[in-house]
Amino acid sequence: MTPATLDVLEVLLDDEVEPYGLAIAKKAGLATGSVFPILARLERLGWVASDWEDTDRPGARRRLYRFTPDGMAGARVLLAERRGRDAGRRRGLGGFTPAPEGPR
Repeated sequence: MTPATLDVLEVLLDDEVEPYGLAIAKKAGLATGSVFPILARLERLGWVASDWEDTDRPGARRRLYRFTPDGMAGARVLLAERRGRDAGRRRGLGGFTPAPEGPR
């Protein structure tokens, strides 16, 4: 999974974000040209399902995305792993060992 895909998964878990492409892109800080292919790939994998919005509001209908049960479980696992890696990097455990100080 790419970092951008993980960002999209993170946004889809956020109940405060309306689950349509433009809102997901804005919240993730990604271009829609990246987000829509990610959503299509997640849908092909069976991780998300989508339906057209049923509304009377003016404007174009939006395609709404939601996790499938398998997608929700998989996303939680991947995002927990990501958070663990990020926490390790913040603690200095990212695999980088600084060179010792002093004369060479």
